[in-house]
Amino acid sequence: MLGVVPERLGRWLDGVADRHGAFDVQVDGEELALTCADTTTVRLTAPYGWTPGPAPLTTFTAAALVPRRTAVLLVRRGRWAVGVFDGAELVVSKVDARQVQGRTAAGGQSQQRFARRRGNQADAVVSHTVETAARVLLPHAAATVGLATGGDRGMVAEVLSDPRLRPLAALPQLPALDVGEPTKAVLLETPGQFRAVRVHVVEPADRT
Repeated sequence: MLGVVPERLGRWLDGVADRHGAFDVQVDGEELALTCADTTTVRLTAPYGWTPGPAPLTTFTAAALVPRRTAVLLVRRGRWAVGVFDGAELVVSKVDARQVQGRTAAGGQSQQRFARRRGNQADAVVSHTVETAARVLLPHAAATVGLATGGDRGMVAEVLSDPRLRPLAALPQLPALDVGEPTKAVLLETPGQFRAVRVHVVEPADRT
């Protein structure tokens, strides 16, 4: 599965036609199914859905290009980042960190005390992330059409289980983001994932 940002989709499809020949376009539910001259098939899925029109490929591309307000929540042990985007443009954000100790090889009571302390620190990260998300994301929730999350899935789930974030948790969930440490630079790169048209290509050789 590939991801192609909407601005590059036309050029990317031109490359498909150059390599595999002209293609026919069919609507298949919420997907576009392209069949090339050499029998290569390409399935396109819009990140936010779309409504097919008389010219499906044009309608699909236009829908993918519409700027959608999206909330982003990233959290890992010790660091979190939240932001609101209009399309690829960052509207508001907050990135923060809190120390969480690494693992230890010590045993016995020392290890148990360390594990409790580490667990408390992780709980504090969740608590602070909830507070940050409530302050930064909730004011925009009513105008937001999707939520993209990334990082530690367990911690993300804990954050979203907080009753204060119920309006955020109720938003349509976009595919999970593949991210590293939640820094500002990483946050700024997330539109390249959550706005991307998902592409599945099957070439003739893949069927043998």
